[in-house]
Amino acid sequence: MNEERNDALRPRSLEEFGGQPDVTRELGIVLSAAKQRGDLCDHVLLSGPPGLGKTTLAQIIAQELNLTYVPVSGPAIEKPGDLASILSALGENSLLFIDEIHRLPKVAEEVLYTAMEDGRLDIVVGDGVKARAISLKLNRFVLVGATTQAGLLSAPLRDRFGYTPRLRLYDIEALTQIAQRSGNLLGMALDDAAGAEVARRSRGTPRVVNRLIRRVRDYVQVNEVEQVRAGDVEAAALAFGIDEKGLDQVGRDILTELCSTFQGGPVGVNTLAAAVGEAPNTIEEVYEPYLMHLRMLARTPRGRVATLAAYEHLGLRPSKNAVEVAVDQPQFEFEA
Repeated sequence: MNEERNDALRPRSLEEFGGQPDVTRELGIVLSAAKQRGDLCDHVLLSGPPGLGKTTLAQIIAQELNLTYVPVSGPAIEKPGDLASILSALGENSLLFIDEIHRLPKVAEEVLYTAMEDGRLDIVVGDGVKARAISLKLNRFVLVGATTQAGLLSAPLRDRFGYTPRLRLYDIEALTQIAQRSGNLLGMALDDAAGAEVARRSRGTPRVVNRLIRRVRDYVQVNEVEQVRAGDVEAAALAFGIDEKGLDQVGRDILTELCSTFQGGPVGVNTLAAAVGEAPNTIEEVYEPYLMHLRMLARTPRGRVATLAAYEHLGLRPSKNAVEVAVDQPQFEFEA
């Protein structure tokens, strides 16, 4: 049960990892070259919104190069000694995966500089006049960092990564394939229309696909449905509060507050987060990328503003402050 929940739906290889063709092509070259040399690959920084497969790619890199996979979360590292202990404990040919690496404390981040470049750990032992610096040779390792906000990494750390791909929201075709694959793994057959319906409601994110697939499974099991069709997916999604654009209640609340309470904006993210009862980081990292992708929200130097598409989706009369964003306009053009 736990294995199914956590790992069974994850792709196991680059061939199975769909929806990011540029990243898988480039990473395939990097890994193939490393294997031909009999060496480790460069350190890798994976960036992009949550749920796009950064952790999965790190696991695939470890598997492809036959490395020991060692995961850790950036916020869990509070001081340089924590990171030093992790680095010194790495076995030969390990992959250290640091999730949310942008949340590493700066003093701890500096420990990585010589570790990544020279394979050594420089530490100071003792206090005052008895303090002395020692250098420890580390076992060979690859660092894979994952971040939703690459701009928060310091330039010295970012420059030490040899390969820095950015993952983007998936298109409907790729998400449909993921939905059908996940459905098969869960013993549930989805026809093409049902897979596409899951994809349309999944916010461009494989993690949301798999979450919705499980809820569809629950729904069809309770209602004794054998062949899952688009109407069944629609009914299951609505039963769990997910609309035709893939927005849940929080997503709709963000738009409603922005359009109604704040008259279309502009409004700061902290104020908007307080209005909907969510943390600002959740608004910025989880909801905004997709709302911007839908052209329903724009970020300006003065704050967040609603677009005409947001009012149309909610069935509200547009405010005079609403902006219009063309479909072919760059997604982050309005970003501060």
